[in-house]
Amino acid sequence: MEKIILTGDRPTGKLHLGHYVGSLKRRVELQNSGLYDKIFVMIADAQALTDNADNPEKVRQNVIEVALDYLSAGLDPEKTTIFIQSQVPELAELAFYYMNLVTVSRVQRNPTVKTEIKMRNFEQSIPVGFFCYPVSQASDITAFNATTVPVGEDQAPMIELTREIVDRFNMIYGETLVKPEILLPDNAACLRLPGIDGKAKMSKSLGNCIYLSDTPKQVKKGVNSMYTDPLHLNIEDPGHLEGNCPFIYLDAFCTPEQVKRYAPQYESLDEMKAHYVRGGLGDGTVKKLLTQVLEETLAPMRERRAIYEQDIPGVYEILRKGSETARAAAAQTLDRVRKAMKINYFDDPALIKEQAARYKK
Repeated sequence: MEKIILTGDRPTGKLHLGHYVGSLKRRVELQNSGLYDKIFVMIADAQALTDNADNPEKVRQNVIEVALDYLSAGLDPEKTTIFIQSQVPELAELAFYYMNLVTVSRVQRNPTVKTEIKMRNFEQSIPVGFFCYPVSQASDITAFNATTVPVGEDQAPMIELTREIVDRFNMIYGETLVKPEILLPDNAACLRLPGIDGKAKMSKSLGNCIYLSDTPKQVKKGVNSMYTDPLHLNIEDPGHLEGNCPFIYLDAFCTPEQVKRYAPQYESLDEMKAHYVRGGLGDGTVKKLLTQVLEETLAPMRERRAIYEQDIPGVYEILRKGSETARAAAAQTLDRVRKAMKINYFDDPALIKEQAARYKK
């Protein structure tokens, strides 16, 4: 069996550091590992419309922003198929069939759905399209026979639902769909990067993000405004690491080499943490190190993005070709699904012959 990856993002704005450590960095590593036969990365504009139906222009504009972030982060269209969800209509048809295999109560129990509904104030009036987007995700994953889905921890319930749908489909209609495995970040700090305000999740809607395309000035401003230890009022005060954003971000981004390069007075990040805990280390010093680390990460992306920004027609051509490739792959899966469900009426000569014989006088 081929080893295939499917992953993606909703184009609701530029991608931020949470996206990068949660999945995007890993995607680039997997792309370059040579371990996978095919990699599909989707810009999920159709899913974005489930809660932006009244503002399609926002989604339309953000498609190119996400594409630029993908390319600047290192996704290579020669190795990875980057495509737009809405340009692969087979996905919508698959989702329609899968909706018959999952109950309303099962979707309601999904903790990610619960969180998203609360965050968008949908408790009283949930759009049906938004409510069903976990089923749409199952369609996206299975359409490409994905064996691996690299995502952040918050998406784990979605993958579990996909696996349930695959099991039910295969039980009813015969072995047709591939059951995917989730691939979480291997760095515990990357599982769920908090916002710079200390909130549980970095989110565009909360305005607590540092974006991959931010300027050095914007990055520095974001780091300097980060939530730290509210009890660490003076440098000599003992500090606490729990919920302290600069240290959480350093755990996610900082390498031992960077500690030696930018904070040579410490042998390791753990030594710096120990100094902070016992007192005598100011937040400003910690934030300075983090700013330098983030700048080293983001500067190459900024440079690549500037190049792609000068050839936007070329970026759209990458998306067009990727969408054509993705559609061809999804069409093969849809053909198998239709055959398994016995709705491939015009592709089944035996059926036509049988019915003709039945009514022949």
